[in-house]
Amino acid sequence: MMSAMKPRMKLPPILQTLSTQLARHHARAIVVGGSVRDHFLGMRIKDYDVEVYGLENLEQLTTILEAYGSVNLVGKSFGVLKLSHGGEEYDFSFPRRESKVAGGHRGFDVAVDGGMDFAEAARRRDFTINAIGYDIQAQKFLDPFGGISDLQNARLKHIDDATFVEDPLRVYRAVQFAARFGLEIAEETFALCKQMVDDGLLEELPKERIFTEWSKLLLKSPAPSVGFELMRQLGILERYFPELHALIGVPQSPKWHPEGDVWTHTMMALDAMAKELDMRNEKLEMGEKEKLRFLFAILCHDLGKATTTTLEFEDGKPEKWSSIKNTYSPPTSYFLLPTSIRAIGHEHAGIEPTRTLLYRLADEHDWIESILPLVEHHLKPSQFYAGGAKAPAIRRLATQVNIEALVRVARADFLGRTTEESLSGVYPAGEWLLEKSRALNVSNKPPKCLLRGRDLIALGLEPSPQFREILDAVYREQLEGKIVTAEEAITYVKKEYL
Repeated sequence: MMSAMKPRMKLPPILQTLSTQLARHHARAIVVGGSVRDHFLGMRIKDYDVEVYGLENLEQLTTILEAYGSVNLVGKSFGVLKLSHGGEEYDFSFPRRESKVAGGHRGFDVAVDGGMDFAEAARRRDFTINAIGYDIQAQKFLDPFGGISDLQNARLKHIDDATFVEDPLRVYRAVQFAARFGLEIAEETFALCKQMVDDGLLEELPKERIFTEWSKLLLKSPAPSVGFELMRQLGILERYFPELHALIGVPQSPKWHPEGDVWTHTMMALDAMAKELDMRNEKLEMGEKEKLRFLFAILCHDLGKATTTTLEFEDGKPEKWSSIKNTYSPPTSYFLLPTSIRAIGHEHAGIEPTRTLLYRLADEHDWIESILPLVEHHLKPSQFYAGGAKAPAIRRLATQVNIEALVRVARADFLGRTTEESLSGVYPAGEWLLEKSRALNVSNKPPKCLLRGRDLIALGLEPSPQFREILDAVYREQLEGKIVTAEEAITYVKKEYL
């Protein structure tokens, strides 16, 4: 949370130099936005945004900046210049007013004005914590809306009702900021966000913008479940993501899931995955998109339970949860408890809702399709371990899914529970399967087929549709361990097809 009050920001020397130069032109350079917020949170600052007050036009600012590096105009209508200096980039902009003139995220009329007052310019921002400025020359913080106090009190509060609702994406920003920085959404801000959801304002948002906010929530939050729980409370899941909302209240066997319903387990598993990715510090080895693949896989791994969960009672036939959920009430007597709760086939039933949910967020076909096998097979590591699966089964699994990736998902699934075994933090089934698959050299790739079409031609066979049949037959024998060398494969073909 927030570090001790610091009287000054530590800035790159170039910003101090430029501030001095701007002051000679009767202008002020003020650091704004996330960098000032992150300064108070004690976080590493990656990007610096500077608003320049007191100049008449962008041409003046461009001339001043060009003396210190290359300048690129990246947003003429927004008055944004990007300075490249010493291998780093800095954004410089003029203060601006924004007014909503049409629907959609581009429906804003923007007017830049170097003569504006800082408080007036900061009012267009979303939250008080993002409306703090730092006057470089005066070495002074500017805080017209009490953002520093809100940070000290771990509070997320919007600035202005009228401007806040103009960009519905701010509801998702509220969710991810609260989760990332450990903030509590102010009561009035929560109520406004809830009203925006109820009024359907979020429907105008393009999926790309939503996906960006979800990605920040998943990748930057120590516990992403906080953000998803807020989305549940705000009604976002019920209205826009019914696949996730359907998990709420779905019962599970207390033997395997004493933590509660499927929603509770999913949130615990999601946090376990976030911890797993952070704990292994794979920032250099694994890109953000790959991390998102695992986070979305665990988020979706039990979506199929909403439609497959069945309750069995001693005095009647099994009942599908989806059929009785609106009339079922928790039993008041031990004798009325279900004798069993099952979700047979949920891993397969989860494929389609996973696909539907992900395509609502992104159009990246290959990435989405790579997640589906992790959902479909997430039970395999535990099942194989319990059944003592042999080499052929493990080889066949490797043709369907990357086993190392699968074990990562299955581990988070296992750790997202409150059983004694899960609380130990050790997942024996995963370690067992990794050891077995590595010994077979199939932990992160399927076995390579020992024969190709050219080998069949060398045997005197004419190219034909039968080639596929022959190669598939050889590969099946190979997976079973009955063929282990190319010579044995050729012998098999000669015996069966020549």
